[in-house]
Amino acid sequence: MNPATLPILREIYAARLQERVPLASYTSARIGGLADAALFVRSADELAEAAARLWQMDVPFVLLGGGSNVLVSDRGVRGVALLNRARQVKFDSQAETPSVHAESGTTLNDIAQRAARLGLAGIEWAASIPGSLGGAVYGNAGAFGGEMAGNLATVEILHRERGRESWPVERMGYGYRTSLLKREKQPALILAATLRLAHDSMEAVQAKMAENSERRRRTQPPGASMGSMFKNPPGDKAGRLIEAAGLKGMRIGGAQISPVHANFFINTDQTRAADMKALLDLARKTVFEKFGVRLESEIELIGEW
Repeated sequence: MNPATLPILREIYAARLQERVPLASYTSARIGGLADAALFVRSADELAEAAARLWQMDVPFVLLGGGSNVLVSDRGVRGVALLNRARQVKFDSQAETPSVHAESGTTLNDIAQRAARLGLAGIEWAASIPGSLGGAVYGNAGAFGGEMAGNLATVEILHRERGRESWPVERMGYGYRTSLLKREKQPALILAATLRLAHDSMEAVQAKMAENSERRRRTQPPGASMGSMFKNPPGDKAGRLIEAAGLKGMRIGGAQISPVHANFFINTDQTRAADMKALLDLARKTVFEKFGVRLESEIELIGEW
């Protein structure tokens, strides 16, 4: 980042702007080097204003919500990390087809838990997922037979050239763990979204959420991770292939392929991003050599590599 830029940002944002911020504190894997600066945004309007200003000033930035599904380089991020804490949530529970409008920094788990207390169904699959709504909409997150494509009605986008836009779900071009925004790397970010829900009893919704959460505890490992590392290839499971390749439990430095589920890579002790990346590359290479299957990453690499 241009050294002359920081004094301008300091003057504009004052205490909201922090410098030389360790991003490990803001990722689910607890991995990542320093950002030149970090700016907390606490509403969709603050997020839109900050992003538009940084684009106008040609300051590079990355947006972090829950910090899952990303691996931040040990060398960190040049520019600004926008730390998304925009979490306003509003339910329309009386409509025939109920819905929830939430800002993009809201966690999926928070939406699911609040919906359950209102007897609103359809988002039970998201209970105990730590990621943010923005990341889930961007990557079409899903679990237990549900996914964001099945809930999303509209999404509010900030585009660098076109400003604020409201997109219907059809415009997102959803596929398995992907979207138009993710595939094309458009200069745009997600401000908020409206999700479709359904009426049910609080007891039924909470029972289904408890069942999903218990299943998650049985099948997914504890500890700091990014979530699933690879997409499941057609007709198979990434975890099964990695395990069949003899890599379950494999370690490089403090990074380990989980002994519980081989598609989860765990930060066991102050792991370096380089070690995690080396383990990811080893899994992809070994699975291809043994089975001819090219595993596609579900996570994204952020920062200088």
